[in-house]
Amino acid sequence: MEKLEFPADFEWGAATAAFQIEGGREERGDSVWDAFCKVRGAIRDGSDGSIACDHYRRYKEDVAILSALGVDNYRFSAAWPRVMPDGETPNERGLDFYDRLVDELLAKGITPFLTLYHWDLPLALHERGGWLNKDMPEYFYRYAYLLASRLGDRVKNFMTFNEPQCFIPYGYRLGVHAPGWRVNDKELLFAMHNVLRAHGAGVSAVRAGAAGARVGIAMAADADYPLSDSAEDIAAAKKEIFSLKPGADRWMSNIVHWNDPIYFGDYPAESYERFGNDMPVMTAEDKKLIAQPLDFHGQNCYSGSPVQSDGAGGYKMADFPLGSAKNSLGWGVTPRAIWFVTKCLYERYRVPLYITENGICCNDWIHEDGAVHDADRVDFMKKYLKQLKRAMDEGADVRGYFAWSLMDNFEWADGYAERFGLVYVDYASQKRTIKDSGLYYKALIAHNKTRRQGR
Repeated sequence: MEKLEFPADFEWGAATAAFQIEGGREERGDSVWDAFCKVRGAIRDGSDGSIACDHYRRYKEDVAILSALGVDNYRFSAAWPRVMPDGETPNERGLDFYDRLVDELLAKGITPFLTLYHWDLPLALHERGGWLNKDMPEYFYRYAYLLASRLGDRVKNFMTFNEPQCFIPYGYRLGVHAPGWRVNDKELLFAMHNVLRAHGAGVSAVRAGAAGARVGIAMAADADYPLSDSAEDIAAAKKEIFSLKPGADRWMSNIVHWNDPIYFGDYPAESYERFGNDMPVMTAEDKKLIAQPLDFHGQNCYSGSPVQSDGAGGYKMADFPLGSAKNSLGWGVTPRAIWFVTKCLYERYRVPLYITENGICCNDWIHEDGAVHDADRVDFMKKYLKQLKRAMDEGADVRGYFAWSLMDNFEWADGYAERFGLVYVDYASQKRTIKDSGLYYKALIAHNKTRRQGR
């Protein structure tokens, strides 16, 4: 095996999300995704998250797999409808589950990284307007404080949200994720602003409830990258990655519109110029709430598109080479994306980084020998990790990496048709099988831990 070597203190992890793996539907409240799964045609295979990977009952088995892989960290989310079924009232059985999960992780020497919100809004709060309800930051504060105060003696790493650039545009504008709404620009911009306010409320809640905890957020991005290493293409790609994208769809996942308020206290000038009176008012109180200092920035990275200079100081999107690699969803396999987005984020915001998701969906199956030989995923990990190390060598302060995902799971609107896991799940039997990619990751971690220990 080619031996990729990272700094001795680099942290290795795997990630999941509650709705995608937990199941245990009968012991939590309804979420917006439960309702969406009932909409005819909303989920590709007509499935739902009622059972998923049955992690709610099999968490000890799954933690044992994490331990076998040798990871330092496990990133998971709490299900708000399990902790507060109606969005407001604590549920002791739900809290007890996360108590037991955290204790099991710590007993195996694994550090928990808790994401407070990974898309599963309690249905009761959705029915009050969801992220268009101006009171949502207060609801989120109470939820975040409950978890922080309950788990903060053992959990020292929190993330407020996962990918607001996805659940707001996909759910509130494009209608392809829960709740399936298609709102206008002004409403969409308010929902985005409301999530940023809720993020700030969540930071405050964690600081108040969990003494000494670190707080961050996990963001998505169009991780576009320069076609070549020429100075002209690099300058063009930097201009593109930090600008509002043309077109109705792409600007909603923009880096600066989401990140600048958090790190600089206000939206970029381009947002105000483009949207004018549709922009929400950024009050002094909002700025203070949203821009509280974070301990780290989490970046999810899967794919991007090449960018080149237009020859006149601007940029243009370049074509993918003919026959370029793609995953089973049609996303490009673009390792340079993780190098460039990581490097650019650190240069702009100067906050320590974690790659909080990175992975590929493939058409995996159990082979005749009983194993899962996912060579495409192994190749993907090698290439992306090489480019991540390049970013670090060029100055980016990256503290760790979380593979997405620990196991195959409910892949939102694609149901169980796509597999991202290091571990294969037979959904009929719930049998887990570590794939070749999981074994590769285990060997990579072991090699770097050997270096860490000085042997």
